[in-house]
Amino acid sequence: MWILRGNGTGKQAVTMRLTMGTARTLGRGPQADFIVEEALVSRLHCRFEVDLSGKLEVEDLGSTNGTWVNDQRIDRAALAAGDRIRAGQLELVVEGAGRLES
Repeated sequence: MWILRGNGTGKQAVTMRLTMGTARTLGRGPQADFIVEEALVSRLHCRFEVDLSGKLEVEDLGSTNGTWVNDQRIDRAALAAGDRIRAGQLELVVEGAGRLES
């Protein structure tokens, strides 16, 4: 399981948990899986995907202000523990990873 934690500009705590084989979107619109009320976040801003091997990736979904990983604007990027993801004024930190045991 991967955990992403952060705070928005209003200091609203954000925690996202992602398990193997899942894809979840982040945005401020009702169609997003993780809805955040943050300035400069698009309705559907980015998607996080964990493949069956446990690899975590983030993909920008054509957002107006871009998705940033460790201060680099990306279209798609692999993530590791300690990486910082910025969507608008929301910053998330990848805190942990591990394989789910069956």
